[in-house]
Amino acid sequence: MNSDANDGWHLVLPLKPLALAKSRLAAATGALLRPRLALAFAEDTVGAALNCARVRDVVVVTDDPTAGAALAALGARIVPDLPAAGLNAALEHGVRSIRERRSHARVAALNADLPALRTTELARVLDTARKFPRAFLADAAEIGTTFLSAGPGIKLEPAFGGASRLRHLSSGAVEIRLTGVDSVRRDVDTGEDLAEARALGLGPRTAARWLPAAG
Repeated sequence: MNSDANDGWHLVLPLKPLALAKSRLAAATGALLRPRLALAFAEDTVGAALNCARVRDVVVVTDDPTAGAALAALGARIVPDLPAAGLNAALEHGVRSIRERRSHARVAALNADLPALRTTELARVLDTARKFPRAFLADAAEIGTTFLSAGPGIKLEPAFGGASRLRHLSSGAVEIRLTGVDSVRRDVDTGEDLAEARALGLGPRTAARWLPAAG
């Protein structure tokens, strides 16, 4: 087997320009704090992912210069969103950038809005995903998807957005049904989501920006 398959996971995180990210969160946070929180979510997600022993590297696909600089400082590799054709095109572009360097890389897409992400829970998801050619984890609502993986030589075939859980099931990806991985499933789009993430335990950057404002 090609050694690339055994040396850890390569994660791809897509991130919109901060001015456009997390628009539904503004009602709870206000317009000024919203983009700063969107960046904090991504920083906490990337930080936790890079601290996971199963992860070799993290690629962030974004055209936002502020986010790119902040996430590169954490150790992520920044790839411009050259397709500029939406979330799934960005993910496929990120995977190509990885496999151009390591043709048999084991890859996974991960949402960039997981501010409560725990490295131990991500490791459990990654360990389970290794058992299947393609696998995914549904979000907390069991409607969307927060994680999708593809083994060596396998296309990722991302179908994120809206009711993506059913689309990933229909595409043949195996659904990961683990308990105790709530932090990997808790993406944040609304104030209610943020409250649930807070109950799980926010990462340091999100906590620093949100807790003083939330009181």
